[in-house]
Amino acid sequence: MSSDTGNDTATARPAAAGGPSPELFELLERLAADQLPRVVALRRDVHAHPELARAEHRTTAAVAGLLTTAGLQVRLLPGTGLVAEVGPAGGPAVALRADLDALPLEESTGLPFASTVPGVAHACGHDVHTATVAGAGLVLAGLHRAGALGHRVRLLFQPAEEVMPGGALDLVGAGVLEGVGALYGLHCDPSLDAGTVGLKAGPITSASDHVTVRLSGTGGHTSRPHLAGDLVFALGQVLTQLPAVLTRRVDPRSGVNLTWGAVHSGDAANAVPSEGYATGTLRCMETEAWQHAGELVEGVVADLVRPYAVRAEVTLVRGVPPVDNDVRATLVLEDAARAVLGAEAVLPTRQSLGGEDFAWYLRHVPGAMLRLGTRTPGGPHHDLHRGDYAPDESALAVGVRVLAAAAAAPRALLR
Repeated sequence: MSSDTGNDTATARPAAAGGPSPELFELLERLAADQLPRVVALRRDVHAHPELARAEHRTTAAVAGLLTTAGLQVRLLPGTGLVAEVGPAGGPAVALRADLDALPLEESTGLPFASTVPGVAHACGHDVHTATVAGAGLVLAGLHRAGALGHRVRLLFQPAEEVMPGGALDLVGAGVLEGVGALYGLHCDPSLDAGTVGLKAGPITSASDHVTVRLSGTGGHTSRPHLAGDLVFALGQVLTQLPAVLTRRVDPRSGVNLTWGAVHSGDAANAVPSEGYATGTLRCMETEAWQHAGELVEGVVADLVRPYAVRAEVTLVRGVPPVDNDVRATLVLEDAARAVLGAEAVLPTRQSLGGEDFAWYLRHVPGAMLRLGTRTPGGPHHDLHRGDYAPDESALAVGVRVLAAAAAAPRALLR
């Protein structure tokens, strides 16, 4: 992990027609440099004290305290999470979104500010997301005091991104998108070097649902499986055949993938169990396939187990649709990133099979998410959802500057 928490901006200048003006750019860069120590301190504090979904009380308080001191209007949400606002009153707002929750796994980075909570860690970069959006808010507050922010900006600090259904639905239900004309966000990407960002118009993530198949039967002795209904054998058919059938019943271009994560049935070698289950994730790269895949899964499972005299119950927990980046919003992020980082640091990226509940917001307002490079240049690739994930801290300055530049741009309001 790099100890460099800054970023050399001497050669970075507005390079795109939609980017900030030279005057706004210089002020933004100065404000970002001034606020960076607070951003780093917040990130390290949140990282050392991770909290699971819908239990982010300390994290919420830390963010609220920092933004309130800076003069932003802060509203705490029921349970956890908050909304903060800066800029001139009235008119539509641009929104930036961060997620607060950590993962239930053990950290193994050995960092001096590593998790102090056993079995809980910020291994997906949400501490970075939180700190960069908060930092962008501090910069935008400075722009507002200088009379250089032409519209309102609303900061959404969302709980519970790592669970299904996620906290995005809670915030949408709480009306946080009222008056919002566009929404922007970012996600850490350990495959990209710190100092770069990845962008793509259109789908950038995939739909993701949880699927559980439970089988039940009479049970019995393994010497007489014909009298018991061989539940383990039937479960094996579901495990192997259901993913295979999906590849033949759904257009392969839609990228449907079912992968099992847990299986259990029985405890004795000579007893046919009466119950068993398998649970996994169903991912789809296209929204249309996602809308129909659940119904198809239920019908296929029923057909697969019918010959074995067992009963099947399918539970599908709707997770998230694909994050579908609006073309105009993607251009706003691209212009901001080119102005801040230079054109060579803005890279194309591919759609992933990962899920992100940022997608739910984009079903209501146009917006886009960029990928924030977090790999130390020349260093190892520590993937997300691993205990050794350690993003290069120089990415914090990149995220703050790009988000602030995008949010402050006059063209950021898309409707």
